[in-house]
Amino acid sequence: MIDLKLLRERPEYLKEVCRVKNASVDIDIAVALDAKRRELAGKLDDINQSRNAAAKAKDIEAGKRLKQEATDVEIALATTQALLTPILLKIPNPPSEDTPVGKDDSENVVLRKVGEPKAFSFQPKEHWELAEALGLLDMKRGADVAGARFAYLKGDLVLLQNAVFQYLLSILTSESALKEIIERAGLAVSPKPFLPVVPPLMIKPDVFQRMARLEPREERYHIPSDDLFLIGSAEHTLGPLHMDETLKEDQLPLRYVAMTSALRREAGSYGKDVKGMIRLHQFEKMEMESFTTADQSLAEQNFLVAIQEHLTASLGLPYQVVMTCTGDQGDPDARHLDIETWMPGQGKYRETHSADLMTDYQARRLATKVKRADGKSEFAHTNDATAFAGRTLAAILENYQQEDGTILVPEVLIPWMKKDKIG
Repeated sequence: MIDLKLLRERPEYLKEVCRVKNASVDIDIAVALDAKRRELAGKLDDINQSRNAAAKAKDIEAGKRLKQEATDVEIALATTQALLTPILLKIPNPPSEDTPVGKDDSENVVLRKVGEPKAFSFQPKEHWELAEALGLLDMKRGADVAGARFAYLKGDLVLLQNAVFQYLLSILTSESALKEIIERAGLAVSPKPFLPVVPPLMIKPDVFQRMARLEPREERYHIPSDDLFLIGSAEHTLGPLHMDETLKEDQLPLRYVAMTSALRREAGSYGKDVKGMIRLHQFEKMEMESFTTADQSLAEQNFLVAIQEHLTASLGLPYQVVMTCTGDQGDPDARHLDIETWMPGQGKYRETHSADLMTDYQARRLATKVKRADGKSEFAHTNDATAFAGRTLAAILENYQQEDGTILVPEVLIPWMKKDKIG
């Protein structure tokens, strides 16, 4: 949720924010309702003061009249608040100053490319062809059992996924490894390790709403009998970990990492990527979540991106870093970067990682605050970022394929795989 000071002092700016982020919100109505709410709240305070005075003067008739007036104003205040709150929840987070303005992903900006795509002496295959030929991926039986876009991962593909998980955890939980990444990236942030967490895979609707991640609702799986949603990513239940809490400044940064299944309906992608692992309804994902002070949140996002780049480069995968434009950002995002990894079988870069800086937008809704060393309290800033998702497996398969259909194992994963080749 935005700071109401912005609504009151810069409504035209918020109209522009809504325009560039493709959000349909009537800011004028919000301004009017907020003014009415403040007027009613002031009137209620005056009435209550008069009631106190009447009680002291033992003026029973005035007390009765003022009580009824207070009740009427309270009803009007509650009605006004009920009209205002849904509008406030729809106002998106203003984008950062360096976020490019654009209508959709076609106007995202490539910041840098790292690594050269390999030149194959043969026509490289797509990951699903490679995996199915080796008996590592069974889309047909997945569809028979659960429906389209579900799959069985089998054998060495499961071991490869677990090897990536173990490798990533060895980095994220090591202060010395993180310190090296920080120094290489020229950042000034703490090397405090990430705390591994196994979070719930389900979330209450009101908490999901406070996370500003419930919408688009059609992308979520819902269990009506318990009124719970299945999470589409671990940050959905990592973010509320400190809701309605006040953290101490010396606790920060708080960093968490979780490996969970991600469950998504992919309602808006019918007909796209139907043959492989790119748009499955269920896949495994490792997510990073952090809580910082306002002055550290941008550096923290750059740190998370540096981690993503280190992990991708160490796997020997060519990639590019992309700054998403306003029209391709989520409503809670102030600054959003993607890592797109080269897929030789597809002949293009595909998104494998994202990093979202939410500033205090989520924390306001979650009432997550920080008590500074000087005793003042402010809202925390939050970041989330992908450490691993199933698309990285697809990128490994395609980039490490051999002409005979076997797959080489990236060097950094050999200690966990106990082999250097699949197939």
